[in-house]
Amino acid sequence: MDDAVREGVAEQRERLMESLRIYGGHYAELSRRFATWLGLHSTDAIAVLEIAAAEERGTPLSPARLSERISLSTGATTALLNRLEAAGHITRAREHSDRRIVTLRSGGHIQERADEFFGPLARRLDTAMAHYPPRFLEQFEAFVADLNATMDSHLSEQTPTTPRSPDTPDRRTA
Repeated sequence: MDDAVREGVAEQRERLMESLRIYGGHYAELSRRFATWLGLHSTDAIAVLEIAAAEERGTPLSPARLSERISLSTGATTALLNRLEAAGHITRAREHSDRRIVTLRSGGHIQERADEFFGPLARRLDTAMAHYPPRFLEQFEAFVADLNATMDSHLSEQTPTTPRSPDTPDRRTA
């Protein structure tokens, strides 16, 4: 592969990653607006969305799995679930044969409200995707799955640290 082709591919990848960052920003803004619309803190609204989406997929979440999905400690997740349950937005049920396992369910009004809020966008996105052949969408789905797996792997390997201040000397070089 010559340098011009390699440079063109690198530029294409940069444009694609920038487009994905923009999409992520739009998704975050939409989530923030949904939270405001519901009168919830953004973290609470994101949790409600995760619970409702998992239910729709037929794989309801446990509190531990929700904690992982929204990156909260177990204690913070418990406080969040207590708030959401007290407000009637979610329920905790022991549906499994192992009664220690708690399943999270969204209140019926949450799915209705989410459909009302996100429905118009879902129809527009469906219309946009209808222009692409199924094979292209399969390839794109695989591509996004690879990106997500790469991000998951990176996040699981990364240790959260506080960045060093520019005024703090690096002890490794001192």
